[in-house]
Amino acid sequence: MSCKEDNHLAVVQEMDGLVALWDFKEEGGMVRKAFGKGEFPLKEMNGEIQRLPEGPLSGYSALMENEVYFSLPHDKTADLNIHGKNQGVTVMAWVKWEGKTGFVGGMWNEYTDGGKRQYGLFVDLPHYNGASQVCGHISYSGGPTPPFPYSCDYAASKQKLTKGKWYFIAFSYDGKYIKAYLDGDFQKRAPEPIKNTKGFEGLPDGLVHSKNPYLFKDGMGDNGSDFTVGAVVLSRGMGNFFNGQIGGLAVFDRDLTEDELEEIFQKTMVENPFLNKE
Repeated sequence: MSCKEDNHLAVVQEMDGLVALWDFKEEGGMVRKAFGKGEFPLKEMNGEIQRLPEGPLSGYSALMENEVYFSLPHDKTADLNIHGKNQGVTVMAWVKWEGKTGFVGGMWNEYTDGGKRQYGLFVDLPHYNGASQVCGHISYSGGPTPPFPYSCDYAASKQKLTKGKWYFIAFSYDGKYIKAYLDGDFQKRAPEPIKNTKGFEGLPDGLVHSKNPYLFKDGMGDNGSDFTVGAVVLSRGMGNFFNGQIGGLAVFDRDLTEDELEEIFQKTMVENPFLNKE
């Protein structure tokens, strides 16, 4: 059966702006290929990545454990290399998270040559108010956010994830605001003090702002990162390993609307024969 013959997949494939959609149906030991503007074959790193017979898109998922991840070299990223001052992007994934900070997918290298950050979807970034939440990161410079040691430029969902449950997670960026979604639902966060921002030059009391939506007018840089799934480059080497299962990942080169993301959630997570209903 082709991907388009599955109604719960067609809603993703047929939306404008799709660059790549992976459903992780391939067996362990194989590259994972995408539908969209290219196959963008993801190569297994740090060992074979087991396929489990469970997942919202294809009925399968990739088991991310023991520091495994996927990678596509920068020179093969092509249309995944989304960047620009007013360029939109949306990254979404179907995941079962088992705890700890985890990178889901995108072009996000935190260390090489001072950092090659661009765009990335995370779960659980507690340092700047994103604990157990869906987090969408954008960078223009590729480096940390001055004057801080890390990048704090990410939206974080108001809702929190629980371990061991399938979720549809996403973030969008329209060139001005980053929005984080959990199960197709965007919830605003009131302005709040941001942890770990006090005492820096010019910021004796730290930052106070909303984490959802997160205002970021700089745009996305063209910074040279590989496209990775399940881990990013840190100063100590690969890190932020995703712990759990990834049953699908999609990247769009525009910001999808709240209605579109809600529709994807309904078609892929509610009206879905591949998910066990209680």
